[in-house]
Amino acid sequence: MISQSRARSVEDTVEAVARDSYSRLLSFLAARCGDVALAEDSLGDAFLAALRTWTSHGIPDRPEAWLLTAARNRLNDHARHVRVRQEHAVRLTNAVQEAAAVAETSDGFPDERLKLLFLCADPAIDPDIHTPLMLQVVMRIDAARIARAFLVKPAAMGQRLVRAKTKIRDAGIPFQVPGPDELAPRLAAVTEAIYAAYSSGWEDVPGTDPGPGRLTDEALWLARVLVELMPNEPEPRGLFALMLHCEARRSARRSPDGRYVPIAEQDTTLWSRDLMGEAERQLRAASGQKHLGRFQLEAAIQSVHAERARTGRIEWQGIALLYEGLVRTAPTLGAQVGRAAATAEVDGPDTGLTMLDELSSPPAETYQPYWAVRAHLLARLGRSGEARDAYARAIALTDDDAMRAFLVEGKERVETDRA
Repeated sequence: MISQSRARSVEDTVEAVARDSYSRLLSFLAARCGDVALAEDSLGDAFLAALRTWTSHGIPDRPEAWLLTAARNRLNDHARHVRVRQEHAVRLTNAVQEAAAVAETSDGFPDERLKLLFLCADPAIDPDIHTPLMLQVVMRIDAARIARAFLVKPAAMGQRLVRAKTKIRDAGIPFQVPGPDELAPRLAAVTEAIYAAYSSGWEDVPGTDPGPGRLTDEALWLARVLVELMPNEPEPRGLFALMLHCEARRSARRSPDGRYVPIAEQDTTLWSRDLMGEAERQLRAASGQKHLGRFQLEAAIQSVHAERARTGRIEWQGIALLYEGLVRTAPTLGAQVGRAAATAEVDGPDTGLTMLDELSSPPAETYQPYWAVRAHLLARLGRSGEARDAYARAIALTDDDAMRAFLVEGKERVETDRA
């Protein structure tokens, strides 16, 4: 009889390998078989087999190699039993052979994640699905969560993702980092996906701060590699600077008892000076290339926040001006909500609320930061009943427990004031 402790140990190991190596394994397999969906299925079967086999026979010395072998066997079964085009069958056979060779060595396998990102941004694929496809395939974010982020129905997002993967297979889109002439047009989707993965679950508006998650290290690695790949492009540097500034505040985002701490209230002595310094170097290098973009502006906003560690105050005027530029450059809902929040600090909550009122619906109706900022501004204006309702909407749209508790406290304060 298998002990519960052994089963638990296997589950923990499988979870750790999935967290650390799934996207690298998937990228390796997809690069060789040319079929992202098949690589996902094969790797998924391998992880399921690991749960069964490792519980009975013990955890192997090289879990990644074991998983690669199991996925290879699944690809081999598909090549033998499913009727596919000749060129696809050849790719599958070659993929099986290379996976077998790599699994038998002790050197590990090449990291193809950046290639997979650029594959997902190929011009042959619908541009609207580029970033969602990267988030699901490379970053392992599920379709339902992606659908919420892009304000569409989960079923519709799932169908679009399936169609995109079919397009990759049937069109034989090459799995490679494109040449210089083709690299830049795909860059916006790649940078957006990397940052979306890093800040998953958080929104970048004043009073909030992108927080750490399971994907933080992977996203930072991808951003650093992207800078190395495209040293003369300013936006990858802007992206990297933005992420470094956010990462510098990791230790300050939660109080010792786990409570959410807004950026304006964070203890700046807990911010990493080394990371902030690296962020500023990247931002200066980007600005020297004389082509301003979205991520440079967002990084500049975080740079102004970082100045509080030196001056002891927040220059809201500068932040509001940078948000004006950001809205002109990339008029996303998040940027517009951020501008309203920053403007409220400069010109008063009534001005910020007017800006929120001008935002289009229905997207704002399901956007949590919109309701959180709205609730805060209504509370400042003494409109307690409306603030309570806005807080309730924000709470209902919040997945993070610490953020929910923070919003609940705000709602309770306005209810107390109203009483």
